[in-house]
Amino acid sequence: MERTVGMARPELLQVADSVARDKNIDREEVFAAMEQAIQKAGRSKYGHEHDIRAHIDRRSGEIKLARYIELVETVEDEHTQMTVAQARRKKPDGKVGDFVVDPLPPIDFGRIAAQTAKQVIVQKVRDAERERQFNEYKDRIGEIVNGLVKRVEFGNVIVDMGRAEALLRRDELIPREHFKNGDRVRAYIMDVRKEQRGPQIFLSRSHPGFMAQLFAQEVPEIYDGIIEIKAVARDPGSRAKIAVVSNDSGIDPVGACVGMRGSRVQAVVAELQGEKIDIIPWTADPATFVVNALAPAEVAKVVLDEDAGRIEVVVPDDQLSLAIGRRGQNVRLASQLSGWDIDILTEEAESERRQEEFRTRSNLFIEALDIDDVIAHLLVTEGFTTVEEVAYVPLDELTEIEGFDGDVATELQARAQGYLAEQARIAEQRCDELGVDAALRQMEGLTPQVLVALGEAGVKTLDDLADLSSGEFQDYVGADAVSEGEANAIIMAARVQAGWFEGLDDNEENA
Repeated sequence: MERTVGMARPELLQVADSVARDKNIDREEVFAAMEQAIQKAGRSKYGHEHDIRAHIDRRSGEIKLARYIELVETVEDEHTQMTVAQARRKKPDGKVGDFVVDPLPPIDFGRIAAQTAKQVIVQKVRDAERERQFNEYKDRIGEIVNGLVKRVEFGNVIVDMGRAEALLRRDELIPREHFKNGDRVRAYIMDVRKEQRGPQIFLSRSHPGFMAQLFAQEVPEIYDGIIEIKAVARDPGSRAKIAVVSNDSGIDPVGACVGMRGSRVQAVVAELQGEKIDIIPWTADPATFVVNALAPAEVAKVVLDEDAGRIEVVVPDDQLSLAIGRRGQNVRLASQLSGWDIDILTEEAESERRQEEFRTRSNLFIEALDIDDVIAHLLVTEGFTTVEEVAYVPLDELTEIEGFDGDVATELQARAQGYLAEQARIAEQRCDELGVDAALRQMEGLTPQVLVALGEAGVKTLDDLADLSSGEFQDYVGADAVSEGEANAIIMAARVQAGWFEGLDDNEENA
């Protein structure tokens, strides 16, 4: 067995123990950094082409330096490899894959070598310290931590958390708040990630999660899971809304968060620099929840459009400014809290719009079906909005309308179907003029009117349609004519029919 030359250095053990303790990293990582530094110095002395390895005895501190040569069948690098036959004298029982170890004398570190070794050790220790910080904090995202302001750089606050440093960026501070060196700060761990240099831990005081965690600290029922925070929306430093629900019917979630004489919510407000907080009871019904979220404004009526993800809210005329809030703050926070786009109308504006829609639909029926305004008004009142609905609705739905008998209903349907057939004929004629391809006309889901709109936009073949995005499709035909989901389905069908995906399966199988 080969022996390497070494010399005891007990001071290395003391240095390794001291660095590991001060930096709070594993002692073995410090030894690994030292060994790498010694290896680098050894290669500088004996040649970088050699495989020089160092080992520090963990008990005595003895440094052993040796050159390693691998036994191979065919030598590709004579500095680090030799054949088994060449190694017979040094290692009679050697086989391919073994190493011949040539002991080297301990090196005497010169000034340059010592400086290089120090840089390697410092860098490795710094890397190990960052890795330790990352592993310690990566699972703590979403927690609140306390620290001291170490320094402020261009508005960004460097926070000393004892075992690590973190960055609180200027845009993550509450507006108009300032910190100076030595100030205590509470913040929310927003992100922890590995970076080549600089802080790895990113804090925030403007994140909605910061307010949620503050309530969890102040309200025992939230910490215990009796009360659940469902949503938070903030305009940092100005106003916030938080939606809570109780899993115990005997506990009022809003009252528990407010506390005796407002003590709990005031503690949170004080930490958030006076931010006004609306505590709102959460409910699964979106209409009721939006009404609650718009408090303190009163709501007269709510209309949901689930497909578009929008809610139309009608408020009394004198409540409009209160519902919208200063610079739209109230409705914006309510929208963030509920996840719905909210449109606010006054009762007067909603009434005018309803009357306009009534007139528009009535005129459509009067012109298309050649009927008087009384019958048209009856159709609109019963909820009919298009000629297609009149043409293809079951006949008994028309006869149920007051004043309509079987003859009137049959005549209305006949006129509606005749109107649609004439419109289709005109559209087909227009498609011929535009040169719309026959294959495109046979596509399912494309009405004659949609085909005309596409043709006028220059979309005349399957390939033209397949090359569109859903947004372009809707721009050409109108968002009201086709939803985004329908547009995507039509475009995908066009790509299949145009043969865009032919051969892909064969290529996958060959791969």
